[in-house]
Amino acid sequence: QVQLVESGGGLVQAGGSLRLSCAASGRTFSSYVMGWFRQAPGKEREFVAGITWSGGSTYNADSVKGRFTISRDTAKNTVYLQMHRLDHVDTAVYYCAAQFGSGWPLIQRVGYAYWGQGPQVTVSS
Repeated sequence: QVQLVESGGGLVQAGGSLRLSCAASGRTFSSYVMGWFRQAPGKEREFVAGITWSGGSTYNADSVKGRFTISRDTAKNTVYLQMHRLDHVDTAVYYCAAQFGSGWPLIQRVGYAYWGQGPQVTVSS
């Protein structure tokens, strides 16, 4: 069974940085696509960034391009989301997601079968 455990959420001032981690276990992830989504209060869960586990290809939502970077450490089975120049609009619950053998880029929520618990990121003005 795939397990995704996120860490690194919290409170940060606008303009600051934060790094989220997602530790994956339960499978060999070489054929997986990993993604980060976020959900703000009263809004739909939206795609933030994705990465292919094997080749490390990345894809970012337009709203975070130039500010957020997704990466993975295959030795640690961990995916990261480095966030810079955070704004109050980035306040949300952030979810790590995984899907086996999918097309690329995979930006639809329904395309991912496995999800983490979702740490809160709050950006204060």
